[in-house]
Amino acid sequence: MVMNTIRNIANTGSKTLVPDTSVLINRKLSELIEEGKLNGIRIVVPRIVIDELQAQASRGKDIGFRGLEEIKKVRLLAEKHKIKLSFDGDRPSQDDISLAKKGRLDALIRDFAVKEGATLLTSDYVQALVGEAENVSIEYVPYDISHKEIKIEGFFTPDTQSVHLKVGVRPYAKRGKPGEVKLVHIREKLVDEDELKTIVYEILSKVHKDPSSFIEIGRQGASAMVVQMGLYRIAITRPPFSSATEITAVRPIVKLELKDYALHKDLEDALVNDTRGVLIAGPPGSGKSTFAASVAEFLCAKGKIVKTFEQPRDLQVGPEITQYAPLEGDWEKTAEMLLLVRPDYTVFDEVRKTKDFRVFADMRLAGVGMIGVVHATDIISAVQRFMGRIELGMIPHVVDTIIYIRNGRIERIYTLGLLVKVPSGMTEADLARPVVEVRDFETKKLEYEIYTFGEENVVIPIKEASKPVVEKVTRIIKQEMGQIDENFELEFASDNRVVLRVNNDAIAQVIGKKGRNIEELERRAGIRITVEPLQNTFKHDVSFEIGERGKAFSIILGNEHVGKQIDIYDGETYLFSPVIGGKGEVRIKKKSDEGKKILYAISARTLRVLV
Repeated sequence: MVMNTIRNIANTGSKTLVPDTSVLINRKLSELIEEGKLNGIRIVVPRIVIDELQAQASRGKDIGFRGLEEIKKVRLLAEKHKIKLSFDGDRPSQDDISLAKKGRLDALIRDFAVKEGATLLTSDYVQALVGEAENVSIEYVPYDISHKEIKIEGFFTPDTQSVHLKVGVRPYAKRGKPGEVKLVHIREKLVDEDELKTIVYEILSKVHKDPSSFIEIGRQGASAMVVQMGLYRIAITRPPFSSATEITAVRPIVKLELKDYALHKDLEDALVNDTRGVLIAGPPGSGKSTFAASVAEFLCAKGKIVKTFEQPRDLQVGPEITQYAPLEGDWEKTAEMLLLVRPDYTVFDEVRKTKDFRVFADMRLAGVGMIGVVHATDIISAVQRFMGRIELGMIPHVVDTIIYIRNGRIERIYTLGLLVKVPSGMTEADLARPVVEVRDFETKKLEYEIYTFGEENVVIPIKEASKPVVEKVTRIIKQEMGQIDENFELEFASDNRVVLRVNNDAIAQVIGKKGRNIEELERRAGIRITVEPLQNTFKHDVSFEIGERGKAFSIILGNEHVGKQIDIYDGETYLFSPVIGGKGEVRIKKKSDEGKKILYAISARTLRVLV
């Protein structure tokens, strides 16, 4: 049985001790000497151990430097404690080095201890277990700090969001709740290199022992790495990557439920009853990931299968939600695997690179509900990050809702939709084109339009019409409409365009033959007028056929509808209201504005006819 206590080795009968790399790295050997437990002992350090530590140090790894510094310290302590220290044994061959990960060097160290008739001192449990199996004299010195608080944790207080440590700088921290965060110095004493190396070693030691901890990212050997240690996300950078060794540790200070955010009830219902493409946007440190975790927990509680894409995996979610990292460093491979799992929703934290945006889009178009977290200075910047990465017309199919988070709360919610129309500010009918509308979720007010102009994608904020314009146009339209339909509605899209909604049976009279009435009204009001039916129509969808008659499209409904006025829609967008001819059909010229709209709706399979 492997021993779990440190004995006074001088009293065990063994006069020679052989340390392996583990007790040198964790500095247990010098600790035992200082405690007087090795007085009069002969210590022989195998050259295999020195070469292994040198190799680790050459690759920039802390464990190599720590081990070599420990040997230097042991040399200084040896004389004081009457310990005979020597270095002996053969150096490892190239074959030994290549098989190091398979235990070859550990086996050579055990063989060396047997040859010297010595006790092998180790903190490696596997090494001790194998040694006992081979009847090697073993002294096991455990070093497990997975259940202990290490120094980096001691810098945190309940309201600390992050701790920043750098060689030659006073340690400082960000403290306070979102929106009230302050940068404060933890102490006046500067951080030195040795202290930071000790902290790094403690972190890595805990990661290797704690099942809830792991190294998430490792770059340039050991110059940069990201460690997830329980609740802590720790970034470690060292020269040559950074000018000095630095540690940044981040920890969430609160865990909220969705009800704490007062999310709009309609959006809650939409998330549960349908699959959505949602972007959670906001500046760094605004609480985006905390909100994303609360949404994930909410959906899971509603019976949805929820997974996450994270690197590092630091969302605070329950065990029912599996957290995925990039498979072989590639999110596309993770997505392929995840589609076999068939989740209802996937939380992507955070969407950064072009490939990330494409993976997000591919999974959303495959029918998976997607919730993405993106850094954005304002809500429209979140949409712009998709522009150029996927086609403009595809964006509303990928992202239909944007939630903007600032200072830990929901500031605005927008919805995206795609329409074929004349953009606000333009007046010519032949300028109609696909337009992405960005509307406020609660008020439904149009805030932005995104469309292609020339070869560029443009984002245009929609300004409210000025008061004089509103008063003038309203007065003129009321005068005219009082004789036709008093139950009308006006919506000012901009200073030069207004939407006039009237009852269905009044549409033909408002427009007039060949559009003469509406043209005259536009001239008098000095504004472009779009005529649409009121929403409280009692018409319903009917089946129809599409044909071609030379230069015209033919919408065929049948003789039972002759003389009726129908409403034609592209999805939910009203187009126009023609009257059915004597043969039960309506003909629309292909090159007319209406014909272009019909062609687009036919191509998209979204053409609807209401009678």
